[in-house]
Amino acid sequence: MRENIWREAASWIKHTGLYAQALVKWLLLAVVVGAACGAVGSAFHIGVERATELRLEHPWLLWCLPLAGLLIVAFYRLTRTEGLGTNDIIDAVHLGKGLTLRLLPAIFFSTVATHLCGGSAGREGAALQMGGAIGHKAGRLFRLDDRDLRTATMAGMAAFFSALFGTPLTATVFAMVVISIGVMYHAALIPCLTASLTAYGVSRLLGVAPTAFSVAAPPLELGMLLRVAVLAALCALVSVLFCTVIHFTERQLARRIPNPWLRAAAGGAAVVLLTLLVRSGDYNGAGMDVITRAVEEGSARPAAFLLKLLFTAVTLGAGFKGGEVVPSFFVGATFGCVAGPLLGIPAGFGAAVGLVAVFCGAVNCPTASIFLSVELFGDGGLLYFALACGISYMLSGYSGLYSSQTILYSKLKAEYINVHTNAHHAGDPHDQPPLRGSLREEPMNKQ
Repeated sequence: MRENIWREAASWIKHTGLYAQALVKWLLLAVVVGAACGAVGSAFHIGVERATELRLEHPWLLWCLPLAGLLIVAFYRLTRTEGLGTNDIIDAVHLGKGLTLRLLPAIFFSTVATHLCGGSAGREGAALQMGGAIGHKAGRLFRLDDRDLRTATMAGMAAFFSALFGTPLTATVFAMVVISIGVMYHAALIPCLTASLTAYGVSRLLGVAPTAFSVAAPPLELGMLLRVAVLAALCALVSVLFCTVIHFTERQLARRIPNPWLRAAAGGAAVVLLTLLVRSGDYNGAGMDVITRAVEEGSARPAAFLLKLLFTAVTLGAGFKGGEVVPSFFVGATFGCVAGPLLGIPAGFGAAVGLVAVFCGAVNCPTASIFLSVELFGDGGLLYFALACGISYMLSGYSGLYSSQTILYSKLKAEYINVHTNAHHAGDPHDQPPLRGSLREEPMNKQ
């Protein structure tokens, strides 16, 4: 009897030690990744902000956009990172593909150059790429195995997103769910959250203010819930339009102008011409000032969301760098600001709902979008935002910004489908098998 007790105690100590060892390993790695991403992310944020300020002080920089496009193509050739983007970061988690740290200076320089000369782009594409590269490299240094390398990559994605936007909880959940919609990798919670909080703390120490808006949510009542539901349905359609135009423009420009040098120069010239035609610089750069006006002042031009979509599609399709998330914020906020009052919703709150709902439809991440609404706007309108995210997620179908993303479960019923984003429609056959070695999983009860 005594020997059995000692044997059980020894087994318990051994297993407890394994959990403690894993916890210590992930805490150490996450702090390293978070500190690195916080420092680089802060430098990147300050670089983009300073580039934007210089462009506003010196409007003639817009004329340099074609030249900036040529420099971006040259820098990607120099670093041998041509063709790498956010989809490759997702594939690194899905399939365990390797990542090169050369992507970090390439996307850093190229995004700053895009903003300096007036290209219409965001920052999160760079955040996911740089953060993923840093996380993957740190995992290599810690000699992690294939599966843990994928978790380290997600931790880097979360950390860099948190450093840029100041939304650590959104960044954590987004990194955990954006890879495969329908599965949350709970094993990545501690690494992603710790890295995200560390990066957030470093960015605050370095003077990067979190993104937040001041908006009043109306009292909770049935009539307003119905109005928000209608606005969310419209935002789902806008998100589909946003993703469709972005991908269509990229394909068409690549097909019609296969030479990347000529494509970048032509795309830069097209953005310059569009800016002269609309006689406004609102659609160059990220457009955070326009988003702020829409949310906090309830002011936006009726066609602003369409013009921003056009500017962004041409910029990214031509090969300039940045991301699509902040432009989706712009499109959603300006659309909601205009459509909201037509439905009886205050313009500012309509802009806030539109921002979150279009983002949700574009990235297919309703839970992360709900957390985003709290970190950007406070918890006053939480139920309205949750309703908007649910409706936008369902009605946006299987389109999305990231074609390497997979949706594991149908949006219409509790059915396992495992399809790539942008490669499936409701009612289509869904017999696509999981990719070999991927993290996409069969349901627990599937035989």
